[in-house]
Amino acid sequence: MSQTKAQILVVDDEENILNTMAICFDALGFETILCRNSAEVSELVSANDFALAFVDLRMAPLDGMDVLALLNKQAPHITVTIITAHGSIETAIEAIKNGAYDYLQKPFELKELQLFTQRAMAHHQLSSEVRELRQIVAANKVEAGEFITQNKATLAIIDLANRVADSQLSIIIEGESGTGKELMAETIHRNSARASKPLVKVNCAAIPESLLESELFGHVKGAFTGALKDRKGRFELAHGGTIFLDEIAELSAALQAKLLRVLQQKEFERVGESEPQKVDVRIIAATNKNLDEAIKEGSFRDDLFYRLNGVRLKMLPLRERPEDILLLIDHFLNRYAPESGTKVTDRALRALRSYRWSGNVRELDNVIQRAIVLSRNRKIDLEQLPEELQPTGTAQESLLSLEEMEKLHIKRVLQQARDYDHAASLLGIDPATLWRKRKKYGI
Repeated sequence: MSQTKAQILVVDDEENILNTMAICFDALGFETILCRNSAEVSELVSANDFALAFVDLRMAPLDGMDVLALLNKQAPHITVTIITAHGSIETAIEAIKNGAYDYLQKPFELKELQLFTQRAMAHHQLSSEVRELRQIVAANKVEAGEFITQNKATLAIIDLANRVADSQLSIIIEGESGTGKELMAETIHRNSARASKPLVKVNCAAIPESLLESELFGHVKGAFTGALKDRKGRFELAHGGTIFLDEIAELSAALQAKLLRVLQQKEFERVGESEPQKVDVRIIAATNKNLDEAIKEGSFRDDLFYRLNGVRLKMLPLRERPEDILLLIDHFLNRYAPESGTKVTDRALRALRSYRWSGNVRELDNVIQRAIVLSRNRKIDLEQLPEELQPTGTAQESLLSLEEMEKLHIKRVLQQARDYDHAASLLGIDPATLWRKRKKYGI
């Protein structure tokens, strides 16, 4: 079944402009609807689903500014370009301030129009995607502490977590740093019958091994130098609730054995005490390592793994869920700058989407926070992104807009050509058009 062509509306009272645009858009594979009478725009918009609209500034009975206002009200999703003559540039700029995407100056070449249209369509598609993602966020009433995703595999993982949350099963959460393992543990605890009891978190990699046993199980006064009084451990503090053991693969063999006892017998001993303490705790363990390989290497006990592995949840890295990047960017903008109306440029969005995100969602969060602080005029561009996200060489050129690519191409041809006429010939345009483009781009 053939895909529906994107529709473009052209509103102009000049026959040659309408014909030129019809030829251009047909060659690009779009469906073009021509409108010679600006009073008919509202009816046409009601009957069609336009992606782009090209609107002449000087018309009657409605001029271009009137049509722009009508489109903003009736169909704000349409990307509107104002067609203008040289003497009306200031009015065209005013139209951009009022919501137009850009302006196109008469006279223009067919190639110029094609490049402009492709860039406008790319902008429209990106804007549509952002708008749809915002609707997803609004529909799901996403709040702090909830997962933000439309990735099917991740949604399946969340569904599984919700279904086992109210069980007594121990859980292993696997995933790279920044993929949301701790957030998943919080979600499971919040949806369990233990939600009214404590969720106690322990990063097993952040506490020195010499102190970790005391931290987990507590100690009695005099158990070691500096033990001046009895102290409850994290397991005792988590009684009746949940304990989240992050980086579980970092536990020593001795502590793995003690943890196995907690799982098997529901008891432990404080450091310096032989009297066992009974405890009712649900264990959620997390790791960024491959536990199957750790078991083969002998660094992780297989019997402990089988006790922990009531349910195994695998958190996907952000590079495997690219459809979530725009959703997350918009969420972070709303979280950190809700009143500012800060926007991300198309160039910056392409850079953000093409980056591999080794730090995953946490890294993206930090990048957006930083960019908001550095942004100017409520706009985040490439300059506000960290150096590692800055494209270089051919990657840089791929992120440029078509207009910027044309400017770069003209500059290179002018440097290589024998003279001005030769440059125009190489570019496939007449000298007058080249002069106009040089003036436009400030070359």
